[in-house]
This record gives sequence, C-alpha cells and structure tokens, in this order.
Amino acid sequence: MPEANISDSALSLRLARSDLLAAACPSRQVLKHVTSRWGVLILLVLEPGQLRFSALRRRIGGVSERMLAQTLKWLEGDGLVQRIAFDVVPPHVEYRLTPLGQEAAEKVRILADWIETSMPRFTEHWDTAAQDTPRRDDPA
Repeated sequence: MPEANISDSALSLRLARSDLLAAACPSRQVLKHVTSRWGVLILLVLEPGQLRFSALRRRIGGVSERMLAQTLKWLEGDGLVQRIAFDVVPPHVEYRLTPLGQEAAEKVRILADWIETSMPRFTEHWDTAAQDTPRRDDPA
C-alpha cells in the first residue's frame, strides 16, 4: 500500500511506534532541518519559485548570512533544495525546491497558515496569562 494512501489513524499508529521517537533515528535530522525556524521560512519563500541567495536573505527578515547559508546546505543535503550555480562572472547562484522540497513546503505551509490564522487566539492567551501572572513587586 503506498504511503500516501495510509489512513490518518494508521499513520498515527505507525508514528507512535516509529523510530522518529528514538534518539538515534536519522529522520530526526530531517525533522530538525525542516522544522527549524530558518528551514520553515526557506521552504515557504522558495515554494513559489527559484531565488538568488540575496533575494532569499531580503525576503526572510532577521536571518544572518551565515545561518541562511548553513540552513540551505542542510536542506540541500536532505534533498529538499537544489543549488544552481551559473558559470558567469560574477558568480550567480540560485536555489529552488526539489520535488521532495515542494512536498515538504506544502506541509509546512499548512502549519504556517494555521499559526497565522490562529494569532488572535495566541495573543488573547498571552494577554490573559500576563494579567493572571502576579508581578514580582505584587504582594501575593
């Protein structure tokens, strides 16, 4: 039976006993790369198409050049991102998602969309939690 046809409950059962939960499971590296802050954002930014390194850096606010380069290498090593070097002067390099990367980006997009649409609930919770937490100078 192809993996894409596994029912949700069967998949949950499989995950419950999966090696992903084992400390030495190699799939944890992929999980770490895909779900890292920069990994998620790179997948989202590259989902529509190919970009140069500088364009990626401009689109992803707050990422350092070092972290962007490192995360791109991780994702490339996992087969999610393809680095395309053009034989020109000055050097020109672009990045795009592989078919596997497109699949990962679709999954990450679902989570990102859920987070964005749920932000009012998160902020409401944060506000409530801040009101319920006594300040240090409050006599409790």
